[in-house]
Amino acid sequence: MFPQTMPSELEQRANRADEAQALEEDARLRNDIRLLGRILGDTVRDQEGAEVFDLVERIRQTSIRFHRDEDRAARRELESILDSMSTSETVRIVRAFSYFSHLANIAEDQNNIRQMRARSNARGAPRAGVLAETLEHAKAAGFSAPDLRKFFKDALVSPVLTAHPTEVRRKSTMDREMEIAMLLDRRERVQLTAEEAEAGDEQLRRAVLTLWQTNLLRRTKLTVLDEVTNGLAFYDYTFLHEVPRLICALEDRLDADDEAAGEIASFLKMGSWIGGDRDGNPFVTADVMRGTLRLQSSRIIQFYLEELHALGAELSIAAHLADVSEDLRALAERSPDTSPHRSGEPYRLAVSGIYARLTATAHKLEVEISRKPVGEAAPYRTAQELKADLDVLHRSLLANNARVIARGRLRLLRRAVDCFGFHLARLDIRQNSAVHERTVAELLDAATPGMSYLALTEDARVALLASELRNTRPLISKFVKYSEETLSELAVFQAAAEAHEKFGSDVIPQCIISMCKGMSDMLEVALLLKEVGLINPSGRSAINIVPLFETIEDLQACAGIMDRMLALHDYRRLVDSRGAVQEVMLGYSDSNKDGGFVTSGWELYKAEIGLVEVFERHGVRLRLFHGRGGSVGRGGGPSYDAIIAQPGGAVNGQIRITEQGEIISSKYSNAEVGRNNLEILAAATLEASLLHPRQHAPKHEYLTAMERLSELAFKAYRGLVYETDGFVDYFWASTVINEIATLNIGSRPASRKKTRAIEDLRAIPWVFSWAQCRLMLPGWFGFGSAVETWIEEHPEQGMPFLKELYQEWPFFRMLLSNMDMVLAKSSIAIASRYAELVPDANLREKIFGRIRREWHLSIETLFDITGHDRLLQSNPLLERSVRHRFPYLDPLNHVQVELLKEHRAQNPDEQVLRGIQLTINGISAGLRNTG
Repeated sequence: MFPQTMPSELEQRANRADEAQALEEDARLRNDIRLLGRILGDTVRDQEGAEVFDLVERIRQTSIRFHRDEDRAARRELESILDSMSTSETVRIVRAFSYFSHLANIAEDQNNIRQMRARSNARGAPRAGVLAETLEHAKAAGFSAPDLRKFFKDALVSPVLTAHPTEVRRKSTMDREMEIAMLLDRRERVQLTAEEAEAGDEQLRRAVLTLWQTNLLRRTKLTVLDEVTNGLAFYDYTFLHEVPRLICALEDRLDADDEAAGEIASFLKMGSWIGGDRDGNPFVTADVMRGTLRLQSSRIIQFYLEELHALGAELSIAAHLADVSEDLRALAERSPDTSPHRSGEPYRLAVSGIYARLTATAHKLEVEISRKPVGEAAPYRTAQELKADLDVLHRSLLANNARVIARGRLRLLRRAVDCFGFHLARLDIRQNSAVHERTVAELLDAATPGMSYLALTEDARVALLASELRNTRPLISKFVKYSEETLSELAVFQAAAEAHEKFGSDVIPQCIISMCKGMSDMLEVALLLKEVGLINPSGRSAINIVPLFETIEDLQACAGIMDRMLALHDYRRLVDSRGAVQEVMLGYSDSNKDGGFVTSGWELYKAEIGLVEVFERHGVRLRLFHGRGGSVGRGGGPSYDAIIAQPGGAVNGQIRITEQGEIISSKYSNAEVGRNNLEILAAATLEASLLHPRQHAPKHEYLTAMERLSELAFKAYRGLVYETDGFVDYFWASTVINEIATLNIGSRPASRKKTRAIEDLRAIPWVFSWAQCRLMLPGWFGFGSAVETWIEEHPEQGMPFLKELYQEWPFFRMLLSNMDMVLAKSSIAIASRYAELVPDANLREKIFGRIRREWHLSIETLFDITGHDRLLQSNPLLERSVRHRFPYLDPLNHVQVELLKEHRAQNPDEQVLRGIQLTINGISAGLRNTG
């Protein structure tokens, strides 16, 4: 990307300073880990006895020897120790190692916060991804403050929370962990007296003991509304405060360069699938969706009322000491507040009136709030009316020389209303295309005797559906008895229409079609939306129809499908009615399971290039929605790098990205970390849209090489997973896939159908299972053999060319960086113990032998291309993190293997299964991004 030059003396000094700071940060992290480990050790000794504590230490030391050297003697010793333990002892050992993983995560998070603060306070450039740095880059590139305001006017950055079941922690344990984090933070930031420090240490010990005595596992299965409630907690932790603060801080930076500035648009909008995602989840019904919207609305209105209560306390401005505007005076006069104590305080009277109207609004929307009104008032019809009243306060303060007051709580509340409305988050509704197909078929066949919709060709279906979109006749008849599935689907669409009437069109702006394979899949949804009034026959739509392309085949076809859709007059009218913006969702998880890590990444990249070209030709704005998981096997990895690596034109100012499972809590349970992650999304969107050259692809020879590498990796992956006899048996025997289903971590079933076939297994348990046995196979398999064959085929280009790809092409660099992270968390030594769970020795050696060879080859190839001699060499922070946790993570794997043997030998002791579940929890915590 840039020519290699020798660093200057100034740069060398800066590098040495960075190294010194890194060493100091590493020492502080180790100190925190030792502190928490010591407290946990004392807790184990006090609660379980010295013998259990000594056993924990023996296992840890032996595990270190085995992991470091694949020491056979250490392996035999470890097996001897584990074999000699009773089930009760084993469960206690598992709890100790699991809790250490959780505590190590807390220490790491606090260390990351320390680093963020140090970098933001240091002179010089802040860390890549921070919004301030990106704004400076934009300014240097010639973009003025008005240019940037114009950009944000049309921009959209939307993290979308999903309930994908990869978060194994209970909220109770998360709450305790947040308490421990708060106490560590206080030790760091507050100058304590000796007495305060002693009291703080006792608080820390108390919190760790409480955590030890708290159930790690859920005893009951989550309902969908439980998942909604858990998701709402992150609004309290982060979003309600940090989303408005981030936008206001950005506004201030732009104001500094633009004296005639106004407020920027609220480009950061939260989205959610929790309570609206019906794909494979029969528990998401119309009533559940209504309950979801009530819970969301209740939370945001309660927040507004709390802020208004605090604002009223703050705005004690007396009329005889400060002038007020006529609008403010009129607003105060309309207030039902008759308290004589506030008679001379117009701002407080105005706030009381707003408060009264908001409580009436909650009653109208049928949502629960805990606060009582000060009197009767008319409800707000829209959130914009609430914002208009708050604007009256704002303008009055500005007009009367009280700008600094207007910039306080009032400013953040006004921004929050603009961001969250009365609905809090934009709820997507999602269903599988096959369900839509069956529903529409039943409606059309009932309305047209002799019709067999399912027997029609694709072209015939498209023609029929397009004509039905123009038809004013309703298809649904109260005289027809429809199937339970059809009634359920129609009820959800009807509930969506009711929600639009109640909360406004922002409440459910997207309808997503899973496994979209053709034009008819999109037109079927349009027809269902027309039946409930969200689309009218004149071609206006109140909702975006979003195809989700998930498999390798669908990714290859998606540009052609969208080309034909945008050329279809009846569909193009709908797009134009939505501002000529069409959203397309790309699925990372299923494409990976279908074709492997390399091919999935490459086909996604090519699909984006194709879509960009199609949309430019049709004059429609493309908005991509990235369905990424937490693990690399499901499209995970650093968000900033992922956005920057998109092909030119693929971001274009608007992006939506799923935040799933354990990634939600790791990113957003701490406000400071959460703010940083939101900034990263905004900064990357700005940089990818404005600062990257407008080119769709790098050199042609790069694309040609990547195409061949993908073909070879695809062949290797498919050859193992789908074409090797006995692979399904190997997978089910050598992983915890069966046992994962016993965990109460989500409301959705693990498989689409009741079969053992890999095709029917959901991507989450597929990836989760490989993570547990420490192979991480979906995140790397096929790469090593693909490179080996490609070099044999292209000796004239060979390794130097691949090194050039790595240096010059962000996409290829990101691909290898993510694989580097996955391989660093894997352990072929530990994986070999899981392979022994396969009863057929020949099958075991045949498949694990192939996996072991590919693992070694992928690492060697990675080193050759990057020039590194160890994994994570370019990411020392993560390298240290992995190194710190292995001594505590590895024993959990060893214990899990022994418990799996017991469980599968039909041991009736219920503690055996509980022990397995605890190991799953602990390993997941230790690896962090597992699904």
